[in-house]
Amino acid sequence: MSRIVLEHIDKFYGDNHVLKDINLTIEDGDFMTLLGPSGCGKTTTLRVISGLEKPQGGKMTMDERTIIDADEAFYEEPSKRGLNLVFQSYALWPHMTVFDNVAFGLKIKKMKKDEIEKTVMRSLDTMRIAEYRDRYPNELSGGQQQRVAIARAIASSPKLLLLDEPLSNLDARLRIDMRAELKRLHKETGTTIIYVTHDQVEALTMSTRIALFKEGEISQIDTPLGIYTNPIDLQAADFIGNPRINFIDAKATFDGEKLTVKSPIGDYDFAKDKMKLDEEIPQDREFDVVLGLRPELVDIFTEDPQHKNTILAEVYASQPAGSESLVTLTVNGIDFLAKQIGLVEYDMNQKVYVVLHPSRMNVYNKETGRLIKFAKVKHHAGIDD
Repeated sequence: MSRIVLEHIDKFYGDNHVLKDINLTIEDGDFMTLLGPSGCGKTTTLRVISGLEKPQGGKMTMDERTIIDADEAFYEEPSKRGLNLVFQSYALWPHMTVFDNVAFGLKIKKMKKDEIEKTVMRSLDTMRIAEYRDRYPNELSGGQQQRVAIARAIASSPKLLLLDEPLSNLDARLRIDMRAELKRLHKETGTTIIYVTHDQVEALTMSTRIALFKEGEISQIDTPLGIYTNPIDLQAADFIGNPRINFIDAKATFDGEKLTVKSPIGDYDFAKDKMKLDEEIPQDREFDVVLGLRPELVDIFTEDPQHKNTILAEVYASQPAGSESLVTLTVNGIDFLAKQIGLVEYDMNQKVYVVLHPSRMNVYNKETGRLIKFAKVKHHAGIDD
């Protein structure tokens, strides 16, 4: 068991307040990713959990055992926390074979020789590198070295595995392979994993939950689908997704029961039960909003589909890219992007019919930047509302 709770963690470097009242619960067996741009506090949070940094405020418990109590100046030693840490650099001993690198920590614990053999080979088998046991690090590729570093980390069966941007030194193809390996590792071992990255694809593909960081604070904690579908604010929406979400300025009124939005791409009504009512929403007056619409949720037709939410658009540019096609559309003087799966090509200035689904849209209060209307994403293609 390794349930970790961070409560009101504050960390300063001199006058620089790098972690601001961090509250985070990581359940046993979670694959929790700390996601955000450089300098947002995610790595510092990982270092606080590992014991490499001491916060000036707050508490941390692991399985209800106090690990940090800043008020009492109590910080449990890293070696007693039952965790292993894998850094961006592989940190392998160059003069040791793969086997000896993985066995190093087990030997220090004075484990019996036959147990070391079984444990090391189990870790190497898990990471699918058993055939490299007698090689040295300089005889391995970057991806193989990273597998050795992870095999070493899991050999001692830690309750908690901390990974600090472990794939950032690998090329794109190797990163895809290693993401699959890490996801499989998590499923097979059930180890609680805390993973730091600035790469949203890594976060969305591997995590069970994501904590999204912004300027030393956690702005949102949710499942990958939840964060992708309903980013909490405009900054989060702009950060998550490739290609980026479409932002369209609009006007709105809210009468207490219904949000009415008037935009260049159509007028829409949203019921109160689809809204985030803990946000302050102006009533009975017009205010500025921003519509958020994912490019892959825009449906394009060459013939009129006879749908109530059909609008006529003009193709500004078409970019077929093999597995997907990006199409820039113009409606009422504004441009927005659509993504279609597969190889699709349109002529410049071609007239097309576009169906935009209100249920798939986010609405943000432009003044505060906060989400005020949730999107619902269908799990199938085609017209829905």
